[in-house]
Amino acid sequence: MQPVVNMITLGVKDLAIATEFYQNGLGFPKVVIDSDSVSFFELAGAWLSLFPWDELAKDAQVSAQGEGFRGMSLAQTVASEAKVDAILKQAVKAGGTLIKPGQKVFWGGYSGYFADPDGHLWEIAYNPFMKIGPQEA
Repeated sequence: MQPVVNMITLGVKDLAIATEFYQNGLGFPKVVIDSDSVSFFELAGAWLSLFPWDELAKDAQVSAQGEGFRGMSLAQTVASEAKVDAILKQAVKAGGTLIKPGQKVFWGGYSGYFADPDGHLWEIAYNPFMKIGPQEA
Protein backbone atom coordinates (compact mmCIF):
# COMPACT_ATOMS: atom_id res chain seq x y z
CA MET A 1 0.00 0.00 0.00
CA GLN A 2 1.30 3.45 -0.86
CA PRO A 3 1.39 5.96 2.01
CA VAL A 4 -1.30 8.20 0.50
CA VAL A 5 -4.55 9.56 1.91
CA ASN A 6 -6.71 11.09 -0.82
CA MET A 7 -10.20 10.80 0.71
CA ILE A 8 -11.37 11.46 4.26
CA THR A 9 -14.98 10.48 4.96
CA LEU A 10 -16.79 11.74 8.03
CA GLY A 11 -20.04 10.21 9.21
CA VAL A 12 -22.56 12.98 9.91
CA LYS A 13 -25.94 13.00 11.67
CA ASP A 14 -27.46 15.69 9.41
CA LEU A 15 -25.92 16.02 5.95
CA ALA A 16 -27.44 19.45 5.28
CA ILE A 17 -26.11 20.94 8.53
CA ALA A 18 -22.66 19.39 8.04
CA THR A 19 -22.49 20.56 4.43
CA GLU A 20 -23.46 24.10 5.48
CA PHE A 21 -20.78 24.08 8.19
CA TYR A 22 -17.96 23.03 5.88
CA GLN A 23 -19.08 24.90 2.74
CA ASN A 24 -20.35 28.22 4.04
CA GLY A 25 -18.98 28.26 7.59
CA LEU A 26 -15.40 27.18 6.88
CA GLY A 27 -15.32 28.05 3.18
CA PHE A 28 -14.36 24.60 1.88
CA PRO A 29 -14.92 24.37 -1.91
CA LYS A 30 -17.78 21.94 -2.58
CA VAL A 31 -17.50 19.58 -5.53
CA VAL A 32 -20.68 19.78 -7.60
CA ILE A 33 -22.16 16.33 -8.15
CA ASP A 34 -25.67 15.13 -8.89
CA SER A 35 -26.45 13.62 -5.47
CA ASP A 36 -28.08 14.78 -2.28
CA SER A 37 -26.91 11.74 -0.29
CA VAL A 38 -23.22 12.72 -0.02
CA SER A 39 -21.14 15.91 -0.09
CA PHE A 40 -17.58 16.23 -1.38
CA PHE A 41 -15.09 19.04 -0.82
CA GLU A 42 -11.82 19.47 -2.65
CA LEU A 43 -8.89 20.01 -0.32
CA ALA A 44 -5.24 20.65 -1.16
CA GLY A 45 -4.24 17.17 -2.29
CA ALA A 46 -7.27 15.21 -1.07
CA TRP A 47 -11.06 15.27 -0.80
CA LEU A 48 -13.32 15.44 2.24
CA SER A 49 -16.53 13.43 2.03
CA LEU A 50 -19.57 13.82 4.28
CA PHE A 51 -21.82 10.77 4.41
CA PRO A 52 -24.79 9.95 6.66
CA TRP A 53 -23.52 8.48 9.96
CA ASP A 54 -25.70 5.35 9.99
CA GLU A 55 -25.05 4.63 6.32
CA LEU A 56 -21.28 4.91 6.77
CA ALA A 57 -21.41 2.51 9.73
CA LYS A 58 -23.55 0.12 7.68
CA ASP A 59 -21.09 0.30 4.78
CA ALA A 60 -18.18 -0.51 7.12
CA GLN A 61 -20.27 -3.21 8.84
CA VAL A 62 -19.81 -1.71 12.32
CA SER A 63 -22.21 -0.38 14.96
CA ALA A 64 -23.32 3.23 14.53
CA GLN A 65 -23.61 3.60 18.32
CA GLY A 66 -20.90 5.22 20.41
CA GLU A 67 -19.95 8.58 21.85
CA GLY A 68 -16.98 10.46 23.17
CA PHE A 69 -13.41 10.42 21.98
CA ARG A 70 -13.02 8.53 18.72
CA GLY A 71 -9.25 8.11 18.91
CA MET A 72 -8.41 10.51 16.09
CA SER A 73 -8.46 14.11 14.96
CA LEU A 74 -8.07 15.94 11.71
CA ALA A 75 -5.48 18.70 11.60
CA GLN A 76 -4.48 21.73 9.60
CA THR A 77 -1.19 23.54 10.04
CA VAL A 78 -1.18 27.26 9.35
CA ALA A 79 1.37 30.05 9.03
CA SER A 80 0.91 31.84 12.38
CA GLU A 81 -0.58 31.83 15.85
CA ALA A 82 -3.00 34.55 14.75
CA LYS A 83 -4.24 32.29 11.94
CA VAL A 84 -4.89 29.50 14.48
CA ASP A 85 -7.05 31.86 16.54
CA ALA A 86 -8.86 33.21 13.46
CA ILE A 87 -9.80 29.73 12.22
CA LEU A 88 -10.98 28.64 15.67
CA LYS A 89 -13.16 31.76 15.84
CA GLN A 90 -14.51 31.08 12.32
CA ALA A 91 -15.37 27.48 13.24
CA VAL A 92 -17.29 28.54 16.34
CA LYS A 93 -19.15 31.25 14.40
CA ALA A 94 -20.11 28.61 11.83
CA GLY A 95 -21.62 26.31 14.48
CA GLY A 96 -18.63 24.36 15.72
CA THR A 97 -17.67 23.97 19.37
CA LEU A 98 -14.44 25.32 20.79
CA ILE A 99 -12.76 22.42 22.58
CA LYS A 100 -9.37 23.96 23.39
CA PRO A 101 -8.51 27.62 22.75
CA GLY A 102 -5.31 28.39 20.87
CA GLN A 103 -2.34 28.14 23.21
CA LYS A 104 1.36 27.36 23.44
CA VAL A 105 1.81 23.59 23.48
CA PHE A 106 4.39 21.21 24.93
CA TRP A 107 6.19 20.61 21.62
CA GLY A 108 6.91 24.31 21.13
CA GLY A 109 4.15 25.26 18.72
CA TYR A 110 0.72 26.78 19.15
CA SER A 111 -2.58 24.99 18.63
CA GLY A 112 -6.23 24.69 19.54
CA TYR A 113 -9.13 22.34 18.81
CA PHE A 114 -12.71 22.66 17.66
CA ALA A 115 -15.38 20.05 17.04
CA ASP A 116 -17.64 20.16 14.00
CA PRO A 117 -21.43 19.76 14.49
CA ASP A 118 -20.99 15.96 14.66
CA GLY A 119 -18.17 16.07 17.21
CA HIS A 120 -15.28 15.39 14.81
CA LEU A 121 -12.16 16.97 16.30
CA TRP A 122 -10.04 19.40 14.28
CA GLU A 123 -6.68 20.64 15.51
CA ILE A 124 -5.51 23.94 14.07
CA ALA A 125 -1.80 24.34 14.66
CA TYR A 126 1.13 26.63 14.00
CA ASN A 127 4.37 24.63 13.82
CA PRO A 128 7.40 26.94 13.67
CA PHE A 129 9.77 23.99 13.18
CA MET A 130 8.51 22.35 9.98
CA LYS A 131 6.12 22.73 7.07
CA ILE A 132 3.70 19.82 6.77
CA GLY A 133 1.91 18.96 3.53
CA PRO A 134 0.48 21.52 1.11
CA GLN A 135 0.76 25.06 2.39
CA GLU A 136 -2.13 27.50 2.71
CA ALA A 137 -2.61 30.05 -0.03
